[in-house]
Parts: sequence; C-alpha cells; structure tokens
Amino acid sequence: MQTREHLYINGSWVESTGEGSIEVINPANEETIGSVPVGSAADVEAAVAAAKAAFPDWSKTSVEDRIGYLNMLSQAIKGRTEELTELITSEVGTPINYCRGAMVGTPRVVSRSYAKILENFDWEEEVRNSLIVKEPIGVVGMITPWNYPLHQIIGKVAPAIAAGCTMVVKPSKEAPLNSFILADIIHEIGLPAGVFNLVSGHGREIGEVLSSHPDVDMVSFTGSTGAGVRVSELAAPSVKRVTLELGGKSANIILEDAEIAKAASASIHACFGNSGQECSALTRLLVPESKKQEIVDVISAKMEKYSVGDPMDESKRCGPMVSRKQQESVSSYIAAGIEEGATLVVGGLGMPEGLEKGFFVQPTVFADVTPEMTIFREEIFGPVLSITSYSTEEEAIELANDSEYGLSGGVWSGDEDRAMRVAREMRTGQVSINGGPFNISAPFGGYKLSGNGRELGVQGLEEFLEIKAIQR
Repeated sequence: MQTREHLYINGSWVESTGEGSIEVINPANEETIGSVPVGSAADVEAAVAAAKAAFPDWSKTSVEDRIGYLNMLSQAIKGRTEELTELITSEVGTPINYCRGAMVGTPRVVSRSYAKILENFDWEEEVRNSLIVKEPIGVVGMITPWNYPLHQIIGKVAPAIAAGCTMVVKPSKEAPLNSFILADIIHEIGLPAGVFNLVSGHGREIGEVLSSHPDVDMVSFTGSTGAGVRVSELAAPSVKRVTLELGGKSANIILEDAEIAKAASASIHACFGNSGQECSALTRLLVPESKKQEIVDVISAKMEKYSVGDPMDESKRCGPMVSRKQQESVSSYIAAGIEEGATLVVGGLGMPEGLEKGFFVQPTVFADVTPEMTIFREEIFGPVLSITSYSTEEEAIELANDSEYGLSGGVWSGDEDRAMRVAREMRTGQVSINGGPFNISAPFGGYKLSGNGRELGVQGLEEFLEIKAIQR
C-alpha cells in the first residue's frame, strides 16, 4: 500500500486543507493499492502563490543550471525504473514489458532530451533594429491524464524546467501515485522550493481553480476533448495561454502496394498498444477492397495468439481497462458495433476466457465498418479495431480525414514517395510511414478537436516561452 497523506507545495510536504482521500484501485484485481489526499481550492491557492513567488529567481537561473537539473531528473528516474514500472502497471494495468519502456523509459529520455535541446537553443535573435528575446511565460498549471501518467507529466514538467517556468501539477485521480514519487525525486535533486508543486484531487475543483486562476499564466492540459473545452472556457477571461492534447480517432491506411502481411500484423499493436488506451492509437484501419480478406485473415490469425491477462505477467500483451467505468464504456462501443451491423472478426462482449476479476474486455476487431457507424466516428479508448475498405487512393484519404479529430495516422506502401504524398494529405499532427517509430524529439499534437499546441522537441519548449521585441 502506498498511502500518501501530504501534498508537495513550496518545497515541502504539507497537509491538505481538503477532506478525505482518493483510493487508487489496481484494475487487474480490483484491490486498493494506495491513496492520495483530496486537495482543495485553498491548496491550489497556496501552490500557485508558491510558484509565483519562486518565478522571479528561477526564471533567471542559468541554462547550465537547468541542464543540470534535467540530467539529474533523468538519472533519478532511471534509478527507480523497476519501482516506477511496477507501480504504474498496478495503477493503470499496462502490461509490464510495455510499461517499462513507454511509461518509464520514455519520460527518462524526454528529460534528457530537453537538457540536450538547451545546449544549442537560441534565446535571442537580431532582426534589423530589433532584438527578439524568448522568455519563460511564468506560472504553468498542468492537468494530466491516467493513460501515460508519468510520461504526460514529464512531457510538461521537463520543458517547463528548461524554459525557466514554475508549475503546479494536478495528476489524474485514477493513477496519481507515480506523481508523488516524481515529487520525491524532485525534492531529492534539489529543485528550488516553489518551482514544482503537486496538488492531487478532483478535476472539477482542482482543475477548474487552476484553469481560471489569474496568477496562472498558462494551462497545459491533456485529456478528453470535452474537458479540454471546459479548460479553455475557464481560461478565457484571464486570456492565459492554453495548450490542449485531446482525443483521437486516427486512421491507418494500407495501400495495395504495401507488404500486406507486415502491415496487417503491425496494425494490431498500432491499435492495441497500452491495451488500446492511447489517444494516438491507430483505431481505423483503411484497406483496399481487393486486399480486405487477406488483411482480415492475417489479423484474425495473429489475434488468436494475442494474450490477455495479469499485466504483471511478462508474457501478456493486453491488460485491463483502467477502471470499471472505462470497462463499461468500451463494452458499450463493442455492443454498438454489433448492433449497427459491423462484422465481428474476433473478440466481442464479456470477459476474456479464464478471467473472472478485473476490468478486462476482449480485444476486438470489426470488419465492414462504414463511416456512419459509431465505432468509426467516436473515440473508444480501448482495444477495438475497425476495418473499413476503400476503392481508390483518393477515397482512402477522404475516409482518413473524415473525422473531427486529427492526432495521428499511418500509411503503408511499397513506394515511399507515394506514402509520403498520402501522408501530406492527411489532416493530422503525426503520421508514421511503414511503421516509422515514435520520435521523442519530434513535436506531438493534433489538428481539429485533437487540440492545439505541441509537446516534445524544440516546439514543445517554445510553448512555454513568451517573445519580446526590443527596438534600438
């Protein structure tokens, strides 16, 4: 049990002024594994005040000092890899092999990447008679989700440290325990008091106070589109900067000249990574009509060996949904697919065979999915793949762009120039060609209802900066 009774504010662990605690449930066995305090509006006020007071001195620290803190942060995360891996697997249900790399390894590398970016970042530029300078924006409120809890926090904290900003972090209530270990790490590496503050609690209180607070200069939010809209509404009266990383319903196009078996096989992980609980999951597989049966056959055969179960078991590929609510939501989408006439290839309703406890669903694949179906249009956030066929390349692009979202995408082709041409036509923030791997140095973010602003890379740093022109 990890029972946390204090919040991290102004460099110290302090008692919350809120009432009660939030229990953290292991979604694989439904057992309580820890708890965190329910913070209050007063706690947010104290955290924002600490961040505001710390900003003048912190914003003037040397680039070398910030590089040092980022490298220490990366090393400290590395030193606690197994502890964090087991904890996040227990909180989220992510299969432990995947968790070790994506949930813990990636945040470590992202922290180090911002140290490297700072080594060559241009803070000033002369344009005719003006000196253009980049300065930290100020106090940043950070509201983060449960699906990649530590990665999503570090994706905001690391560039904020690099920029010279101070911050108040509100972690998700489903998976908050890892953020408390991060606060332990930040205290141990000696980040000055007030630079990083952590307030756990419910979004309807903590998140709303942060979003509307006049002393918060920027809000960085990752979560659902509906919640992101609410953050924007609350932030509008104070005209603070808002960056949003929201939902997705991303398309994966297999062109007829692709290596079909490889593309079809890769499409499974592209959709089912982290048990399908990824905003950037490629959940809509668009296939040429002439290759549809071949692709369905490959996927069906592969899915027979797709193991579901205890995420602590190194051999399992798919774990549970994070909560009973999420389990019920994903199940309702599977039911909608069946009711609306999609062809069920594998999976379906009910618990996977041999499992009686935990928030599991069956990894499910539908074929013959048409654009008017719910499972084509709405984000499911679970292991459900929809296969839709097309006749021409133009139709494939049209189907890919037929979404209110635009976060990620994929293209498979034996002709890289053709794949690049199709990728350029896709209205989405990222596209992988022939399974090109995720790049932590490239900007991540979306078009349309998938949000605005970018995380990671140089562009992720620039979100935390203001620009000043000095004429002379």
